[in-house]
Amino acid sequence: MAGHSQFKNIMYRKGRQDAAKAKLFSKLAREITVAAKMGDPDPETNPRLRLAVQNARAQSMPKDNIERAISKSQAGDAENYEEVRYEGYGPGGVAVIVEALTDNRNRTAGAVRAAFSKNGGTLGETGNVAFLFERVGEVRYSPDAGDADKVLEAAVEAGAEDVSSDETGHVVTCAFEDLGAVSDALAAALGEAEVVRAVWKPQNLTPVDEDHASSLMKLLGALDEDDDVQNVYANFEVADEVMARLTAA
Repeated sequence: MAGHSQFKNIMYRKGRQDAAKAKLFSKLAREITVAAKMGDPDPETNPRLRLAVQNARAQSMPKDNIERAISKSQAGDAENYEEVRYEGYGPGGVAVIVEALTDNRNRTAGAVRAAFSKNGGTLGETGNVAFLFERVGEVRYSPDAGDADKVLEAAVEAGAEDVSSDETGHVVTCAFEDLGAVSDALAAALGEAEVVRAVWKPQNLTPVDEDHASSLMKLLGALDEDDDVQNVYANFEVADEVMARLTAA
């Protein structure tokens, strides 16, 4: 009986992983479609599309899915997605930025507002918390790209502003307007990156206790689950032991 239970647990975890991957692929495909529709459907001449395709490949998204997303942008009946940003405060006074691609502003706004209100947050006006963040470029590499010294040297040569390395990999940060040039230079030195994107980087982090952290994780999870939401950023800091307990719960 124990073996059967263990098998069910494994299947449940695999089901959750498959569902998470499907949702990730859906969001990546939407970004590819929007990028192709806003510019040229050729990644070689469309920088935003090139980055979207690169990020999709880094997540092992099948080639057919990528090509289908590009083709969808050229179809006459393709949805008209628009970029929307929402800002507010979560539990513990944590600033939150939500980026979405939507074909229905009312639906998305209602879902985001509900996520905030149900999880101890407050949705504000656009610009409400953006001043607490800095718009920067981010390039992520796996540990296989090389040791910290090698990546640092490549980042300096590429004109990056900062590098963070640990056992999970390397994160290179650069000015937003330099993202294309820096990522190209890094690719020449280190190979193709796992992720190349523009992000909202917190200028300072807000310490959060365990009670607020639990509610905050629920808020961020609810936002991430929404199909229209592409990215969520928050300026919080949680002690490692607290995060371990929350993750294990």
